[in-house]
Amino acid sequence: MREITPLSDKDCFYIGERIKTEFTYPIHHHDEYELNFIEQAAGVRRVIGDSTEVINDFDLVLITGRDLEHVWEQHECSSKRIHEITIHFSSQLFNESLLNKNQLESIHKMFEKAKNGLSFPMPAIMKVYSHLCSLSSEQGFYAFIKFLTILYELSLYTEDAKALSSSSFAKIEPTFNSRRIHKIQKYINDNYREEIRLEHMAHLVGMTSTSFSRFFKLRTGKTLSDYVIDIRIGFASRLLVDTTMSVAEICYECGFNNLSNFNRIFKKKKDCSPKEFREYYRKKKIIF
Repeated sequence: MREITPLSDKDCFYIGERIKTEFTYPIHHHDEYELNFIEQAAGVRRVIGDSTEVINDFDLVLITGRDLEHVWEQHECSSKRIHEITIHFSSQLFNESLLNKNQLESIHKMFEKAKNGLSFPMPAIMKVYSHLCSLSSEQGFYAFIKFLTILYELSLYTEDAKALSSSSFAKIEPTFNSRRIHKIQKYINDNYREEIRLEHMAHLVGMTSTSFSRFFKLRTGKTLSDYVIDIRIGFASRLLVDTTMSVAEICYECGFNNLSNFNRIFKKKKDCSPKEFREYYRKKKIIF
């Protein structure tokens, strides 16, 4: 479901703060960026793209992916006093020219990483906690300054924050500060249905297999094999959500050559079978 947020054209951001007993809103996406803070909600299940996690007492997530589905659902939460603060702001609030200024470099990097959904660690949450809780009481210019302060403080934790959805599910291309990695990443995205061989990838960027393996792991944090599997699982997850293709068809469409192996890997990565993943999304979607 595409949500029409309350953000007006004349406002820099919209903030909604509420005390609630449960989460009832369906899975959705919207054009605006979203910063969502929740406390006293241990046991709530957070779904961002193809990432599913049960949260603890505090949760703070930034989403800048326009078509990235997300929802917080009650799951095992028994709290009767859930505190939620949701901030929506336009992607046009910070244009490319502004984001390229040195003083906003860290915010720019944070926005890029948050296209996958970005979950902040507890030190980041505590750093902005008082600002978040007092933001709704501010007015005009000073409210905007406090909002900018929140974004800047969070941007200092970008490296420690956790990217949630896979890039292939979120329909975005991950960016690496390396021409070689970018070349490999583009090749894999274009050829993930085919066999991806380490020797060929190394040759593609003029390296030996051993050197390439070390280089790739250092730059991406993953082995080539794990990276390719994650890309394939992301594309498979997207097909499960967006199409009526059978699980077997999706398996072979995404480069897996064995259905049992696909089911096993999917279960390991997503903690559910492909069929369960599809059924879960269908239950949460409302189509108008």
